[in-house]
Amino acid sequence: MSRNTDPAGTLLELLWRHELPPRRNARGPRQTVSVDEVVAAAIGLADREGYAGVSVRAVAAELGLRPMSLYTYVPGKEALTALMVDAVAYDDAPLPPAAAPARDRLAAVARQIRDEYLAHPWLLEVPAWRMVLGPGRMRRYERQLAAVDGIGLDDPEMDRVLAVLTQFATGNARTALAAARSAREQSDAEWWEAYGPVLTRVMPAADFPLASRVGAVVGELYQAPGDPDGEFEYGLEHLIAAILPGRPPTAR
Repeated sequence: MSRNTDPAGTLLELLWRHELPPRRNARGPRQTVSVDEVVAAAIGLADREGYAGVSVRAVAAELGLRPMSLYTYVPGKEALTALMVDAVAYDDAPLPPAAAPARDRLAAVARQIRDEYLAHPWLLEVPAWRMVLGPGRMRRYERQLAAVDGIGLDDPEMDRVLAVLTQFATGNARTALAAARSAREQSDAEWWEAYGPVLTRVMPAADFPLASRVGAVVGELYQAPGDPDGEFEYGLEHLIAAILPGRPPTAR
């Protein structure tokens, strides 16, 4: 499984396994699947069951293996998680080329991040701080930097812009996923039918004139407690306008 027994070295060698020369004279039982297949099975399981559903035993069952045999591929769930995150990042579609308008390049970065969370909600449960860098995450970072290169930012500002776009897209994706889960349990119309009349009865509207007025307007407009998709477009336009002075936002 690894060229050394150091945990950091083991994980990094797993992440960068395709960039390293092949091992020779490997000892131990013959492996019947590849590390790539183990990672793909874990991602599929997480997409269906959530991050909590991923375990060494569950992934082994997906592949028809004995639980202990999976440790010949990965040392545990923490390492498997890093491999899963890196594999998802590696599959990112290319961003617009450098010749594309700066606004389009920045928007594409944020949309790609949001779309990834919407496609793989379990990523929101994975600790992002100090996530070990593999080729997928490094390739993504390189592409994202290329998207913000040449718009008049210095190196720290380029990194800051990517961090802000990432945090914005991640937060909005979290809200959108929560809204989708709630809608599957009970429609917004059903929820408001149950709670709206009671709220009108117990809340003194005179004490909350602005909240009552604005809440009524947006409730009628969205037909829901909020509008994650519209909020994303609005926020993204204004973020880009702040990053690119002199280019006013177009979304309302």
